[in-house]
Amino acid sequence: MSSETIVRAAMVIIGNEILSGRTQDINLQYLAKGLNEVGIRLSEVRVVPDTEAAIVGAVNALRAAYDYVFTTGGIGPTHDDITAECVAKAFGRPLIRNPEAAALLEAHYARTGRELNEWRLRMANTPEGASLITNPVSTAPGFQVENVFVMAGVPVVMQAMLDGLKATLQGGSTMLSRTVGGEVGEGIIAQALGTLQTKYPAIDIGSYPFYRPGGITGTNIVMRHTDAALLQQAITEAADLIRAHGGDPVYPEET
Repeated sequence: MSSETIVRAAMVIIGNEILSGRTQDINLQYLAKGLNEVGIRLSEVRVVPDTEAAIVGAVNALRAAYDYVFTTGGIGPTHDDITAECVAKAFGRPLIRNPEAAALLEAHYARTGRELNEWRLRMANTPEGASLITNPVSTAPGFQVENVFVMAGVPVVMQAMLDGLKATLQGGSTMLSRTVGGEVGEGIIAQALGTLQTKYPAIDIGSYPFYRPGGITGTNIVMRHTDAALLQQAITEAADLIRAHGGDPVYPEET
């Protein structure tokens, strides 16, 4: 793809347990970093409850607005795992017992000597025409319908699914990040930083204050763009800006 190609994605985090605070989501950071590695920008995230209207509405809105949509959660064996049904309704497709997924589960449960009951077989249900997403951890697959990828909510499973998917995704150029900081308050450098943003409108420039033990305060300036040379030029000027206001520029470990 062209270096100027921008590919964007959205994420739908599904689950009452996330909204209640009972469970802390850690899939967002993993997805954002993983997508950036293949040139896809995670541009929007929605957290929705385990209700049909919320899931269908989010999937339909986001799949129309972004190149890719990734959902996490709600594809287990219990009554509140309704993501597969909801994605089927979002696409206007029947929900079927996917024969490939059922065969995978049958082999897994036979191998482990556990009972494959009807509730566990629910994990083989997908919208008609869906392709499967491999689950190397616990076998029960995710699935893809057009530009929507439906993955598990359990982090170790979701991460394994994503790792297997990344090579199949078509991205644009990778977003690069540079950071420079110094013990200078945001309010002191705000005007100069605004001028710098005006000079480099294509660069995403963020200002993040920090507070450290001993009453040490300051600001980290984070810049993001696909052009390494342009980033270097701008980050050098940001360092000069910090120096001009009495700070000693430092370059934290970049992520």
